[in-house]
Amino acid sequence: MTETVTTVQSSCYTVVSKSVLLELSDAFNRSVLPAESGAASFINNYAGLSLSKLINCGINVLSHLFSLQVLLVFAKEDSQSNGFCRACEKANYRCKMARTPESALECFSEKHHDLVIIDHRHSRHFDAEALCQQRTQRFLSKHVSCDALVLFAFVFLRPDREEASVMPLINAGFNRRYVENANMMACYNELLQLEHGEVLAQFKLRAGNAIFTALEQSQDAIEITSEDQVIQYVNPAYESIMGYQQSELIGKEIIEVPKSEKNKPDLLETINSCILKGKEWQGIYYAKKKNGDSVQQNVKITPVIGQGGKIRHYVSINRPLNDNNKVSLVENVLSSPDIQSSKHKDRRKGSLDVRSTTSRGSDGSSQRRHSSMARIHSMTIEAPITKVINIINAAQESSPMPVAEALDRVLEILRTTELYSPQLGTKDEDPHTNDLVGGLMTDGLRRLSGNEYILSTKQPHHLPSHLTTPLSLNDIPPRIAQTMENEDSWDFDVFTLEAATMKRPLTYLGLKIFSRFGVCEFLNCPEATLRSWLQVVEANYHSSNSYHNSSHAADVLHATAYFLCKERVKQSLDPIDEVAALIAATVHDVDHPGRTNSFLCNAGSELAILYNDTAVLESHHAALAFQITTRDDKCNIFKNIERNEYRTLRQAIIDMVLATEMTKHFEHVNKFVNSINKPLAALEENGSNNDEESVKSILTSPENRILVKRMLIKCADISNPCRPQELCIEWAGRISEEYFAQTDEEKRQGLPVVMPVFDRNTCSIPKSQISFIDYFITDMFDAWDAFADLPNLMQHLDNNFKYWKGLDERKLHSLRPPPE
Repeated sequence: MTETVTTVQSSCYTVVSKSVLLELSDAFNRSVLPAESGAASFINNYAGLSLSKLINCGINVLSHLFSLQVLLVFAKEDSQSNGFCRACEKANYRCKMARTPESALECFSEKHHDLVIIDHRHSRHFDAEALCQQRTQRFLSKHVSCDALVLFAFVFLRPDREEASVMPLINAGFNRRYVENANMMACYNELLQLEHGEVLAQFKLRAGNAIFTALEQSQDAIEITSEDQVIQYVNPAYESIMGYQQSELIGKEIIEVPKSEKNKPDLLETINSCILKGKEWQGIYYAKKKNGDSVQQNVKITPVIGQGGKIRHYVSINRPLNDNNKVSLVENVLSSPDIQSSKHKDRRKGSLDVRSTTSRGSDGSSQRRHSSMARIHSMTIEAPITKVINIINAAQESSPMPVAEALDRVLEILRTTELYSPQLGTKDEDPHTNDLVGGLMTDGLRRLSGNEYILSTKQPHHLPSHLTTPLSLNDIPPRIAQTMENEDSWDFDVFTLEAATMKRPLTYLGLKIFSRFGVCEFLNCPEATLRSWLQVVEANYHSSNSYHNSSHAADVLHATAYFLCKERVKQSLDPIDEVAALIAATVHDVDHPGRTNSFLCNAGSELAILYNDTAVLESHHAALAFQITTRDDKCNIFKNIERNEYRTLRQAIIDMVLATEMTKHFEHVNKFVNSINKPLAALEENGSNNDEESVKSILTSPENRILVKRMLIKCADISNPCRPQELCIEWAGRISEEYFAQTDEEKRQGLPVVMPVFDRNTCSIPKSQISFIDYFITDMFDAWDAFADLPNLMQHLDNNFKYWKGLDERKLHSLRPPPE
């Protein structure tokens, strides 16, 4: 236990770090901690306990973790010394015997014993009073604090001796006189009374030094007042934040300190009525600094109950509400060795280390949430703009108020710009990852040639004649309805629905999900119009594609609906956002040709030329969706909504469809983490996660609602590795086949091969899945899980990764192991 950590501000209120606990244990033990003392267990169990709780739980409990050390100073062995030796053994004390004054002083210098028992019966052997005085003088000369000096000594008198005054003994430094009695139980009872009396009181005094060390080092502003609300203590952080000196405040009543006019008129009355009843108060409060500025603080006031149940003190812990609180917290979490020891380290490669997702499935909810927050702080997807923000945050801590406020405005501007794209290094050692990045995150290698790939967009996209009769939600065939009974479960099998509907799952699943979310009511459109729209959209998906067909669209729609039911998502989004998300999921890959953007750009396709090689497919999906929706009233689901509402809905749908483009994958994830997850994590660790206003302001700001919708559809779009294993394997086979077909066509047409590893003759599907999970999936779903709370998905992800890893370790290239 050698590491030391500064006092961590992981909640709004001071947390006792391991270094402070080491000081506590040192105060109790005054020597190197033995393994059997339980000190290591104590530190691990109590590190992270809030300071107020550590005080309230009582230092008494800590004393039981450390065995008392007793020094017996007896010139010779006799029944009395043996009685105390046996009593120490019975009480599980550690006992040391000294025969001379010199050896007694040497032993005490080494161990600082809790109890010192000096034999005063035989003054011819040594002078007990002189020995006690020597002990006192020696330690005073070494500047040892007084709490280490007040130890216990015993004086023995023969029963027949005349009772003498104890004053000389008290003057010499003794605490107690014991009349000779060699009975072991008498000795034992005397030791027990001392342990639970004077010794325990001394332990509390020693611990008090460590507690005040924590108060002095805390970055929170801490103020302690008497029951009459007279200020008795403020720590250095309070002086720094508020601009006062201790001497200006100590002894003053709270009402004498100027108050900010920004507080609601009845706030002080509310606070007083709460704490006077002995209840804790927590909330937002404006404090007035010495220079007259007001600072908004998260405040917690705790009444401290003394003897007889009477309030003796009030402890107020205050933290300013601005971004500069977050830097030290993130740095402390990042520096913690616990964050670096991840169960996923074997599958992270060059990516970031995060906490295991396996344990989260079985742990309690609070532990899972805590580990999720820690993972968010540990994320290393760091764009240049993130580094800039961290530097500004650090500068704010030591800046005067005008500068800090100006930096706040700078941060606000930076967080609303497109400056979050991270710098990604290539992984030369991993061709699968290189090919995935090259194929999914670039717009291809331009190749000027007459051999161009033509994707015609001029052919009319119409409703096929065999689909012109709309189905009713009420007369869906029973066998199809049965396959959709559990459509609200994450384990829903879209492939069973695909087979039952003869590859038309989107229409049927869309009817049920849109009905469940009341989309027709929101859009004020008849069910027949919705059915026609779903049919025409599905007709424009290519059933010949192995992956990007209407089954994939149905799968993404299902995942979107599942995410929309999560509590945090519901808190963040409005009904119009939910409708936009469902529509965007339905159309997000409409008319996908089964080829990547890089392929289309390299082939010089009409779409690549139309959209200037930029987000080619995603732009096409969004544009075509609105073309086929609005050109025929029979399927125009937007016909009856108000113009401004239509514009808002259209903008949201387009933004979500464009968010599925992989070139901006890390930008979207990074902005989500920095703008939503980290502020929410800070609130939770500050103990303010129940502050509805603070949480609501993060979740419902217009910018953050956009980020939530983007993250939602991105996770839904590539959630295959988080599906149950059989579904995951099926999707992996389908996407691999589509990439194989693209590679075959690139070779036939003499185009650049975008992803050479996806050669059907040589490709290792397990390796490709491992790379995809490593590079794209894990970080994104860790962030989404921390927000939406998805333990089942993370468990599937872990199981699927282990499955692919197992195949790869056996050097298998196939989807499944060979039959036994």
